[in-house]
Amino acid sequence: MKTLLICPAHRPAVARLAKACPLVLVPILGKCLVEYWLEYLVLRGDHEVRIIAIDRAEQVRALVGDGSRWGMRVEVIAEVNESDPVEIRAHRDGHPVSPATPPAPDDVVLMDHLPGLSGFPLFDSYEAWFHALQAWIPQACTPDRIGRREISPGIFVGLHSRISPAAQLNAPCWIGDNVFVGPDAVIGPGAILEDRAFIECGAHITRSVVGPETFVGELTLIDQSLASGNLLINWKNRSCLDVPDEFLLCSLGVRQPPPRARSWVRSPLMSLRELIPSQQE
Repeated sequence: MKTLLICPAHRPAVARLAKACPLVLVPILGKCLVEYWLEYLVLRGDHEVRIIAIDRAEQVRALVGDGSRWGMRVEVIAEVNESDPVEIRAHRDGHPVSPATPPAPDDVVLMDHLPGLSGFPLFDSYEAWFHALQAWIPQACTPDRIGRREISPGIFVGLHSRISPAAQLNAPCWIGDNVFVGPDAVIGPGAILEDRAFIECGAHITRSVVGPETFVGELTLIDQSLASGNLLINWKNRSCLDVPDEFLLCSLGVRQPPPRARSWVRSPLMSLRELIPSQQE
C-alpha cells in the first residue's frame, strides 16, 4: 500500500517545542512522531510511503533514510507550504488511483496526532501535547522496546535506568532508558522522564515531562511543566522560562551535572513554577 504522510509546519501554539528540530522529530517517550507513524504503517502492511516535509526536511530525511530500517520504501519530499489532506485526496479522486493505495482517510495523513489517537491533537497547545503523551504511555511499551518493563501497574521503566530504592514512583509514569533517579525523589503521578534524564535526590516531578539529557537538581519541584535542557514551559498557563540556575535545571548534552552547592541554603522543594514569569510568550 502507498501512503502519504504530511509533516506539520509551524505551529505557533507550541513554537518552543520546535526550536531544535521539526515537530515530527521532538522526542515522545524515547522515539519521535514520524517513527511511530512508520511503525504503524508497516504493521498495517504498507510498503511505500512518501513524507512531505516543510520544516527542516533534511533532518527528517537523515532520520528515516530510505525506509530500509522499517522494511519499506520511504521518500522525503521537501515542500514550502503544508499540504491539505482534503485537497490532495480531491486531486487524487480525479485521477486513477493505484490498488495499492489505502482508502480515505488512511491514504493521506497529517501527522498532528499519534497513531490511533486522533482525539488527542498534539500541537493545539502545550497542554494538549502533555495530555496526548499521557494517553500514549500504555501503547508505547511495544515488544521492540528491549529491556523495558512495567514494574508495577502504570509504572514503566527502561533499559539501564538506575532508580534509588528510596525514590517514590507514582503511576502513571514513564522512565526512559539510562535514566538516573536519586534517593527521596518523587516521580509521578503523570511524569515522563525521557532517555538519559538525571534526577537528583529529593526532586519532585509531577504532571510533567522531562526531556532527554536533562538535569533536574536536588530538591527541585517541577509540576505541570515541560522541561528540556534549561527551558521550562508551564503547560497550564503557557508561560516559558530559560532557567539561569544550572543547579536547578540544565542540559547534560553540554556539560556534566553541576556539583552540589553546599555554601548556600536552598529552600526545601524550590518550585520552578514560581520562577516562570506570569506573562505569556
